[in-house]
Amino acid sequence: MSSEYITSSVKASVKGVLRKFGQRPEAKRLTRAMGFVNRPAGANVGVSNVPLPGSVAVYFGDGADKIYQVAQWLPVLEELHEKEEVLLVFRTLSAFKAAGNLTDLPKIFVRRFSDLMDVYDDNDLKLVIYVNNSRSNFQSLDHPRLVHVHVNHGESDKLSMVSNKAKAYDKVFVAGPAAIKRHETMLIDFDLSKLLVTGRPQLDIEFELELLPSDRLDVMYAPTWEGENEDNNYTSLDKYGVAIIEALLANPAWRIIYKPHPRIESSNTPGVADANARIKELLESANDAGADHVISEQGNILAMFESTDALITDVSSVGLDYLYLHPGNPLVISDRRTNREILHRDAPIAQACQVVDEDSVENVGSLLADALTHDNYREQRLKMRQFYFGDLVRGDSTKQFQDVVQELIANRQAKLQNFRGWHS
Repeated sequence: MSSEYITSSVKASVKGVLRKFGQRPEAKRLTRAMGFVNRPAGANVGVSNVPLPGSVAVYFGDGADKIYQVAQWLPVLEELHEKEEVLLVFRTLSAFKAAGNLTDLPKIFVRRFSDLMDVYDDNDLKLVIYVNNSRSNFQSLDHPRLVHVHVNHGESDKLSMVSNKAKAYDKVFVAGPAAIKRHETMLIDFDLSKLLVTGRPQLDIEFELELLPSDRLDVMYAPTWEGENEDNNYTSLDKYGVAIIEALLANPAWRIIYKPHPRIESSNTPGVADANARIKELLESANDAGADHVISEQGNILAMFESTDALITDVSSVGLDYLYLHPGNPLVISDRRTNREILHRDAPIAQACQVVDEDSVENVGSLLADALTHDNYREQRLKMRQFYFGDLVRGDSTKQFQDVVQELIANRQAKLQNFRGWHS
């Protein structure tokens, strides 16, 4: 019996089952969600390992180019899944497929708004987590029964970390005192009781090392990307990146770990793309001559921190994550706008480290040498860690995150006794 015949028979059987049960209301909803309405080949939903109902949905409305925003939460969500069943909900097929390569968590792709509401209505989901500020989040927020929680995808002083959209969620999880102060300063008429401190549970994860330490000083340069617009552009790459690498290369006692933001690899912004290419060229040339510098464009940066003795980065979550995990290690921050007063106001961490800007880049070699060998800011960094993360230590955040999620679910369930719902 040929494989073509077997395949044809299977397809015919599937179509027969759909026709047989297609008139039942629940089957109509399922086949519509799967995209099998009149066109079995035209799927609008992809489903993988989805044991509905779950209790916690993680909503993601953007494409695969932003999947890193979900990816950094996956280890945390996989641990949460052991207590509260987690379902990943995607609105684009590209993100759904990309997630399939990253986790075995149940996942579903739901393109239509009506089908998204059906998923929420027909199942026992209780809480929805949002990892970014996508405009499509507001379609999911339309459902009244669920607890809607914004967690963002990091802790940083970037402008994008505080959005007026925060007012729409039931609760907003933040890392610590600095985030509370940030919302208080930047938002008007915002209810601060929405903010719940859960720390940085991603930083509790013990990752397998992606990089072995060397017998030299391992210095990571980790520039952020250029952002969606100039207001959200904090990258040092186009302005100071090449100069930073050249200064590091001049000292044979240092091994360079070049770890740019994942989106830099595909950037079409001329200055950023050119600088990235030039830096890789410089490092590859040095390696050809016998050095062992590292280029990692898509690796897990958290899995490299343990092998890093010092960090040079921009205003981003990377610097604060490093501060949390290694407050005793030297840290250097860039300022592409060369406005120290505003930098200190908007990114307080810059008060506790050396800063590379237009005024200091000409002497970046001596600046880095001083920062990496003398490190006069160590005590200030220890105080700054308290400002950003409070008294939380590694291991506390995961328990805090899970406890708060379960508490929110319990509180909402207690309020649903007289909830009528949309179709009841």
